[in-house]
Amino acid sequence: MIQKSGILSTIQDLGRKGFRQLGINPNGAMDFRAVRLINILLGNDETEDVLEMHFPAPEILFETDVIVALGGADFGAKINDNPIENWRPFFIEKNQLLSFTKKTFGCRAYLSVKGGFKIEKWLGSASTNLTAKIGGFNGRNLIKGDKLPFKQRTANNQQRINYKISKSLIPRYSSFPTVRVVAGAEFEELTALSERNFLKQIFNVRSDSDRMGFRFEGESLYLLDDKELVSSAVNFGTIQLLPDGQMIVLMADHQTSGGYPRIAHVVSTDLPVLAQLGANDKVGFEMISMPEAENLLLEFEKDLNFLRIGCQFKKIQPQIKKR
Repeated sequence: MIQKSGILSTIQDLGRKGFRQLGINPNGAMDFRAVRLINILLGNDETEDVLEMHFPAPEILFETDVIVALGGADFGAKINDNPIENWRPFFIEKNQLLSFTKKTFGCRAYLSVKGGFKIEKWLGSASTNLTAKIGGFNGRNLIKGDKLPFKQRTANNQQRINYKISKSLIPRYSSFPTVRVVAGAEFEELTALSERNFLKQIFNVRSDSDRMGFRFEGESLYLLDDKELVSSAVNFGTIQLLPDGQMIVLMADHQTSGGYPRIAHVVSTDLPVLAQLGANDKVGFEMISMPEAENLLLEFEKDLNFLRIGCQFKKIQPQIKKR
């Protein structure tokens, strides 16, 4: 049960796929890598829904025994008064309180429970669409008094769980990362100076950034020629050049199409790092080739498969009762 509301806590999974032709945006977790990691850690399907939290985060009273894992941002989590780490399974007993006391780094933390939350799906996903007020928990953020049922009931199990995710799999979170990108369709339409500034300049994340898009502030970029563009498909990580010369990178709640120049796309392996940025954080960009971006993704998926295999050998085996 939500004992105390957080600033923005929603149910998310890996997104609503296959409906963009109808104008339905995908939603889903901003830091999808954290979601995949902690779900695999608990033996869940990696697409299982989780709780995405911003700081100040909620206080959660558990009314039944459960095994959980936290990932993403570090908000100084405690079970009662005992600190707990990210990226490690923990057994929480009935009537224990999970709270978050201090924002150490990052802007979005994730809570996964073994077996997952019992949430009705809309168009194949449990992700919350705050604009349409549908999906997740009644289409809204969680407030005091809300109860999230679990798919499974875990019998009291005091076994010691002493393993965690390797640091090599955890994104290299930073408040000033260099994010790798590939060139967008209109990158070569930038002036030579703007191309240079895009790759050499430091950009600030503006305070009006949100789950739909992160707005950057820096020296203005310019096109060789001003011209109208036909609206075309965009994706999580597409960097668009706005009419005022500033940029926006589209995030999890992005629209399905847009008419602004697409100067670059953040590579998928670096999107989780970008997703943890907040107002006034800084970012730089590094251009890489498409084959390099593909190799980064293939390398991560290979490492993720080793994690799956390792977790199968190190299974959490509590007594489970189906609800």
